[in-house]
Amino acid sequence: MSERPRTAFLAFFVALTGLPIAAAAPAIAADASRWDDGLQSSVRLIAARTKGEGAERIHRAGIEFKLNTGWKTYWRYPGDSGVPPSFDFSKSENVKSAAVQFPAPMRFPDGAGGNSIGYKKALVLPVHVVPNDPAKPVMLRLKLDYAVCEKLCVPAEADLELKLTGTDKANDATVGAAEALVPKTSTVGDGGPLAIRAVHRAGGAKPKVLVDVAAPAGTTPVLLAEGPTAHWALPLPEPVAGAPAGLQRFAFVLDGLPPGESGKGATLRLTAVAGDKAIEAGYRLD
Repeated sequence: MSERPRTAFLAFFVALTGLPIAAAAPAIAADASRWDDGLQSSVRLIAARTKGEGAERIHRAGIEFKLNTGWKTYWRYPGDSGVPPSFDFSKSENVKSAAVQFPAPMRFPDGAGGNSIGYKKALVLPVHVVPNDPAKPVMLRLKLDYAVCEKLCVPAEADLELKLTGTDKANDATVGAAEALVPKTSTVGDGGPLAIRAVHRAGGAKPKVLVDVAAPAGTTPVLLAEGPTAHWALPLPEPVAGAPAGLQRFAFVLDGLPPGESGKGATLRLTAVAGDKAIEAGYRLD
């Protein structure tokens, strides 16, 4: 059927039935971008309401992942294997900075005798955007590179964009729930129910870092350790004996440093996860 008869037929159908003509492609809500489908995953941007006023105004958004059953994706530090996600917001408009936050991850076997760090279920990574001009909307554009793995890893990428007006409410609860899962900032020696109580150095041929963690009753804590840059590849801390009563001690060898780096003066980031709580604290290698 040629274009002119097709148009005439649709006009006749509308006149006869009183029904509107549906668009050929589904409409995308203003509070979410389209889904970008990969081989075993999909990802999109979602918008939430701003927080703060005037020069302190921050636009809130989220990077929402859907993973097929049995597949996983990775934390900012993937552990013994895996690929961390990479975010490029450089094509955005009215964006001074865009900070991606990571909800507390989980640790799982990587199938090669090691362990990886990441997520096995649907995931939202909160994004806090500082605009150049708080009085104007933000056009957030993201070039995302990430990986999803079952037994083998599959590279994935997405090109997404979404206008942030600061008034969108449909995904506000979703972004807020993800923000609540981001580890809370803490310091070594804090006395909360989940806390990194102490950090020690142990000498030897391969120096070790020992970390004592307090966790709420009925939970089993997990400790993660990162270096100050992505060029560090610290081993995953493992539970060991010797902690004071009521605490769990973890140990890891100070290994995986960049070539020529001694570690002196560097600040490690320690993340403790127990149940639905998570904290992170810095520890300087003096």
